[in-house]
Amino acid sequence: MKAIIYERYGPPEVMHVKDVPRPRPAEGEILIRVRAAEATKADCELRAFKFAVSWFWLPLRLGFGVLRPLRKILGTYFAGEVLEVGPGATRFAVGDEVYGGLGLHMGAYGEYVAVPEDASIVVKPANMSFEEAAAVPLGGLNALHFLRLVNVRPGDKVLVNGAGGSIGLHGVQIAKAMGAEVTAVDKTEKEDVVRRMGADHFIDYTRQ
Repeated sequence: MKAIIYERYGPPEVMHVKDVPRPRPAEGEILIRVRAAEATKADCELRAFKFAVSWFWLPLRLGFGVLRPLRKILGTYFAGEVLEVGPGATRFAVGDEVYGGLGLHMGAYGEYVAVPEDASIVVKPANMSFEEAAAVPLGGLNALHFLRLVNVRPGDKVLVNGAGGSIGLHGVQIAKAMGAEVTAVDKTEKEDVVRRMGADHFIDYTRQ
């Protein structure tokens, strides 16, 4: 299969397309044909091995490769279709269109990826394209995690700072679905999209 790989840390130019062996699903795994993948800030940080928090450097270097990357195919969030089901896997069937996150397993920059069926993967809604679905998990899973953590209930007031970003836009929608009154904070040009996502109030931090 073809994959976008990196064999050393560095600038975007270290990424290149290469033919690599196609994975085979092991016990409890499924093989997915990747139709779309999201390129994230984390992918860029791993590729360059530069992080905003400096203490991440040593544990990540040990886990991902001291001199060169151990996992050469980046990509955590994806959408695709199930091509093969490994022994003992029962959650999905061949032909299912799915999307989700691969965690530290990564590999979405390849044509195919084999992952445990209990990973953060669900069936893709029929009214979403693969590209749309691949863009959901990063923001959606983070927003859902934290809103559940604070136990949002109908009638609560929720303020979403950075509401026009990936996590923020999902946070606005999920908080509204939970019955909250949502105040969104972002810059002027984000107001229209944030209000369309359901925000009750908007604070423009460049003016207020």
